[in-house]
Amino acid sequence: MPENVKLDFDVDALQRKYREERDRRLRSDGSDQYIKIEGKFAHYLEDPYSDRIERDPVQEELDVVVLGGGFGGLLTGARLREAGVTDVRVVEKGGDFGGTWYWNRYPGAACDVESYNYMPLLEETGYMPIEKYGRADELLEHSRRIGRHFGLYDKALFQTEITEARWYEDKARWLVNTDRGDKLWTRFLVTASGPLQEPKLPGIPGVESFAGHSFHTSRWDYNYTGGNALGALDKLADKSVAIIGTGATAVQCVPHLAEGAKKLYVFQRTPSSIYYRNDRPTDENWVRTLTPGWQKRRMLNYTSIMSGIREAEDQVDDGWTKTIYSVMSTAPKGATPTQLGQLMQAADYTYMEEVRHRIDNVVRNKETAEALKPWYNRMCKRPCFHDHYLEAFNRPNVQLIDTAGKGVERINAHSIVFDGEEHQVDCIVFATGFVLGAYVNGAVFPVYGRDGLAQTEYWKDGAKTLHGIHVHGFPNYFILSTTQSAWGPNFPHMMGEQAIQIAYVIAEAKRRGLASVEASAVAESAWVEHHESMAGPAIKAWMECTPSFWNEEGRATRKMVLNGMYGGGVLGLTKIFEEWRADGQLKGLKTRSLSEVEAGEMASA
Repeated sequence: MPENVKLDFDVDALQRKYREERDRRLRSDGSDQYIKIEGKFAHYLEDPYSDRIERDPVQEELDVVVLGGGFGGLLTGARLREAGVTDVRVVEKGGDFGGTWYWNRYPGAACDVESYNYMPLLEETGYMPIEKYGRADELLEHSRRIGRHFGLYDKALFQTEITEARWYEDKARWLVNTDRGDKLWTRFLVTASGPLQEPKLPGIPGVESFAGHSFHTSRWDYNYTGGNALGALDKLADKSVAIIGTGATAVQCVPHLAEGAKKLYVFQRTPSSIYYRNDRPTDENWVRTLTPGWQKRRMLNYTSIMSGIREAEDQVDDGWTKTIYSVMSTAPKGATPTQLGQLMQAADYTYMEEVRHRIDNVVRNKETAEALKPWYNRMCKRPCFHDHYLEAFNRPNVQLIDTAGKGVERINAHSIVFDGEEHQVDCIVFATGFVLGAYVNGAVFPVYGRDGLAQTEYWKDGAKTLHGIHVHGFPNYFILSTTQSAWGPNFPHMMGEQAIQIAYVIAEAKRRGLASVEASAVAESAWVEHHESMAGPAIKAWMECTPSFWNEEGRATRKMVLNGMYGGGVLGLTKIFEEWRADGQLKGLKTRSLSEVEAGEMASA
């Protein structure tokens, strides 16, 4: 620690504690400890929110197919429309737009990034959020608002999944097949399925033998629990319920389960850090002070602070920005990166000490309080912000089962076992999260590029892209994801920049009469090398963290680096995009003109 930083606790002892807690959670199977939701568990993925609507298959030629109706797909559709590309179909497996906010309707569901940053296209759609933090119903309705505003409903295919996409070089088109029998011949294919869209289950011995009721939080069963996203789970009054998982989702729904259930068991492997939320209604006086461009400026302010850049003010002023802004605004000018890093670490220790002290002040049972304390740097797991989660453990019907990092021992037909003790339950709620990154194993559906090359085969040793968007051998194919791209707490910021970039390339290809664009092998190789050099240090730091989905449960591999985030951050990648577009040369992209395709068609005829 810097000499001028005085801490009122033993840093060496704290570091030892962090390492001990991390090491006790390491497992040789890493992310393989989770199982795919299929077979007996397939019903977990059924849509409880929309009745299936039958329709005839669609067969057509069009300009763009966008996979995904969440914020990524909506932003892409919006920016394409603004760029003059209107022949766009969004294909979405849910019954409406919304993505994450279509599926996640569990009680208490809300975003922990402030709504004025997180909810995209506020100025464009003329909407102002109700409160500082958006709740699930408001976020779902805003998704619909974007769809209506940009005319994306007209050609949307809901309740539809793409089963295969195959590139036809002679036609310079993708043939996209769906589970509804659709055959879409599209010039451009954009996948924007989101980083957290495939739910996962823990591979607990006996998990398939449970005879009671169970569901994943992403498909909340209100028919069983009663109530709605605001709570009032009145059908649980005579039920013993277990929730497995204590991440961001559990933090939000546990208070409602605690209020509704006769008995609630909370099974914890690693506690989350819980800071103050302090939600509040939107200030109308503040709204009247806003001038055009306010949301972009606010997003830049937030992302800059979260990136460790000195800003004149903290416009957001919440649990995300507080610590970093305080350090950067008081750090000596001319401080070296090493010195800034030391100051940040000291502030992190202090923040986490405050988190742990809060638990002591709130939770009355001292043993439970100790078990709820997180021992890691705050960004090792997604920080949580809630004003009622800790209080739930003061209720007589709530019992924390802390597994000390080991996880549940096994599941029987009517019980959950840990440390030899059996807990009888009527229902299990799996708050076990999602697979991070839809492209970790290649693609979210079979994608075949030039000469039938499968993306899964091309990426078997790790992702290969240009800018995280283009893939060599896969013309007119665009990926909007976290793979080899930057991201931070506010996902929509980077999604928005990716959408602008993708829309620009597609619009330029049409304007310039190009049949196809794709990453050249040289440009792709250079980007992968650059990405690996930038991502490596960040991944190395994360490997010192307690295991979580952010670091592949503590199992570091080169593939994890290649599939991971870009180390230059959102602002670094945005600058690359902006300079690339300003150059106007489509550098790194191989192009083929429409005239070449037409000539080939005439020759073959």
